[in-house]
Amino acid sequence: MSYPKRIAIDAMGGDSGVDVTVPAALQALEKHPGLELHLVGDSALIEPLLGDRDNQARRQRLTVQHTDAVVRDEDRPTRVLRDRTVTSMFRAVQLVQEGTVSACVSAGNTGSLLLCGRHLLKTARGIDKPAIMAIIPGATRHCYLLDVGANVDCQAAQLFQFAVMGSVLAESLDGLAPPRVALLNIGVEDYKGNEQVRAAASLLEQCREINYIGYVEGSALFEGKADVVVCDGFVGNVTIKSSAGVVRVIDKAIAEIVAADQENRRGAGDHAELIAALQQRVDPGQFNGASLLGLQGIIIKSHGNAGSRGFSFAIDRAVREVDNMVPDLIAARVGRIMDRQQHAPLA
Repeated sequence: MSYPKRIAIDAMGGDSGVDVTVPAALQALEKHPGLELHLVGDSALIEPLLGDRDNQARRQRLTVQHTDAVVRDEDRPTRVLRDRTVTSMFRAVQLVQEGTVSACVSAGNTGSLLLCGRHLLKTARGIDKPAIMAIIPGATRHCYLLDVGANVDCQAAQLFQFAVMGSVLAESLDGLAPPRVALLNIGVEDYKGNEQVRAAASLLEQCREINYIGYVEGSALFEGKADVVVCDGFVGNVTIKSSAGVVRVIDKAIAEIVAADQENRRGAGDHAELIAALQQRVDPGQFNGASLLGLQGIIIKSHGNAGSRGFSFAIDRAVREVDNMVPDLIAARVGRIMDRQQHAPLA
């Protein structure tokens, strides 16, 4: 099937709501001439931020769907189903289910977004649970890490499914053929790891569809040794949050160096371009946007504290997944593997 390039934005989600999501939406429209956006949220807050009403060409590519109900970070995820007819998050995902749009982007509560996705879009055939896949910046190139929080406890079959989904996304978005897939472990030796990780390794070794390269340790995430790294959601969430903390430390250190150079008026000119390039490389905003893989539709989760530039990168991620029809690719790859195993479960 083909997807129209229409995307729903949960305009109320995230720490700053419309102050971030609406400017980011306008940025996305400038970058993607064929894109249409549905902004779901409080129209009284959204409309004043849309800018020049005389820009009819841009306005024709924007639809505002009003609701003033918001899923807050402190709400339990089940609230999104109880108030399903009114919250901006639920309605944005519902637009994907209805086929009005081909993807949804939200910076709202992760648990609620997952619940919406599973309830409305369902998982693809052969996939037990969706996984959240994030980008990890590296010294030479980025890698993809999943799961980063959707599933705290995982069986070997689910880790195997994550590997299939991650491989498909890396191949389609980055043109890697085939992507190098690894399992995150406490060592590279065959005997290392818990029972689930070792069993998942056995499944991957037997699968000709996946370019499995073995175990990698945490440091390899940043060294370009693998294109896709698989782990359970507990390990992945701790890993990505630790990585974000390191980036903040580096950014703060750079800022202090710049301030010292300016104060002492020495070396500022010599180091300015180098420092700016380093800041751009480690800027977490350019890697914003985690994919909820395994659903029969596209949902991108933006970080809750992302600024408008970072949220626009999440929209870019949604556009690329729409262009590459990622859910169809995942369904096809999983289907081939299941057929090869004579329709037996992936485990």
